[in-house]
Amino acid sequence: MSATITLYNTLTRQKEALRTGHPDRVTMYVCGPTVYNYAHIGNARPAVVFDVLVRLLRHDYREVVYARNFTDVDDKINTAAAAAGVSIGTITDRYIDAYHDDMRALGVLPPDLEPRVTEHIPAIIELIRELIERGHAYVEREHVLFHVPSYPAYGQLSGRRTEDMLAGARVEVAPYKRDPTDFVLWKPSMPDQPGWDSPWGRGRPGWHVECTAMIGQHLGHTIDIHGGGQDLIFPHHENEIAQGTCAHGALYCRTWVHNSFVTVDGQKMSKSLGNVLLVRDLLDQAPGEAIRFALLSTHYRRSLDWNAQRLLAARQTLTHYYESLSKVTQVVVLPQTAPDPEVLEALKNDLNVPGALVRLHVLLTQLDDANTDVRRAHAKSVLLASAGVMGLLQQPPQTALRALWPATSMPSAQSSDDASIKALLEKREQARRDRDFAKADALREELEAAGFMVEDTPAGPVLRPAAKELA
Repeated sequence: MSATITLYNTLTRQKEALRTGHPDRVTMYVCGPTVYNYAHIGNARPAVVFDVLVRLLRHDYREVVYARNFTDVDDKINTAAAAAGVSIGTITDRYIDAYHDDMRALGVLPPDLEPRVTEHIPAIIELIRELIERGHAYVEREHVLFHVPSYPAYGQLSGRRTEDMLAGARVEVAPYKRDPTDFVLWKPSMPDQPGWDSPWGRGRPGWHVECTAMIGQHLGHTIDIHGGGQDLIFPHHENEIAQGTCAHGALYCRTWVHNSFVTVDGQKMSKSLGNVLLVRDLLDQAPGEAIRFALLSTHYRRSLDWNAQRLLAARQTLTHYYESLSKVTQVVVLPQTAPDPEVLEALKNDLNVPGALVRLHVLLTQLDDANTDVRRAHAKSVLLASAGVMGLLQQPPQTALRALWPATSMPSAQSSDDASIKALLEKREQARRDRDFAKADALREELEAAGFMVEDTPAGPVLRPAAKELA
């Protein structure tokens, strides 16, 4: 094994060498989406960030078990199902399929496990029963609540004091709570709501207990890495720690990793502002790899501002890489080539992807400068192996370039029915290849006179209808 992976641990507020329960095995759990709508760019960021992390872990560890859940029972799902007049399963299946499609387009590998809450009700009930027996939970008015004062370390992850949590915090104060900070483990369901039989009546689980139960069933009582968005630190992950620690008397998680927020043009995403960007809509503007590259261009612990310039820069940068790779398509990649040590060093330093991308550009320059087939083969192999750890540059170059600069809905040399226009365009391309730029400019003027503007793209020339002058 090479240099140790270090990660910023939210719990200790410092970078630490990764500690695992077994020398060559890592367990990681990341909170996935609540499936009542399509994934937006904020949902995509943790999926992409932790995809890079798991790729890095698999480079260093013999066994990596990665779980990312689906929350498929929730009041928002109930509302969406009622509005559509269908079952919650119809809603959740629809959006789980859509999420899979969107993440696949972003190059996100499937996790090893994708537990759904509705498939783990017995484990949730058993966890709640254990908390009641240990004196950390109580039953009141058909609700089961976790009693926060029973866990003195509560607030350690978020750094919040109990009195701070009550002032404007996301804490529901109800008359049946023994303490205002107590939170729901189980709640009753109305006849028209999804529900399951339990010792406390027909009902459904609270949000926080779900992940703790699924982790316990699939990964054990202590996991190595727990990830998610920064917005989950409190109350969700704080409550997970309380439940898992109190139920089993063991350390719940060794390292907590959280990515920061995504803003849009400098503003927080919100429905009221109408700036919630769905991944599937962005995929109409650019290929998934460009969106992935844009998401990785800022360190995961820094806020990322999404805008058109960021996406355009990602497309242009990827174009540069794929144009260079298109020139060496006949050069065979050397088998079992290791990623560049400096790329790995950057990634192992708290997942410093922007630093790794700087080094990747150096590797590209080495490929461009290689002057023998042996050197080209080595440079290409190292570049692709290094980019692969970040899930980049794994497509055939021409396929990628066509996706980066599609000519759909525009007349082109291939789609134009006018043979004379095609001939002019072909002559201009030949003049450019011959570096006879005066002739190329003259042919461009002929095309403009015929009513076409020429746009030169990495995938080839594209003809646009010339704009008509206003009278």
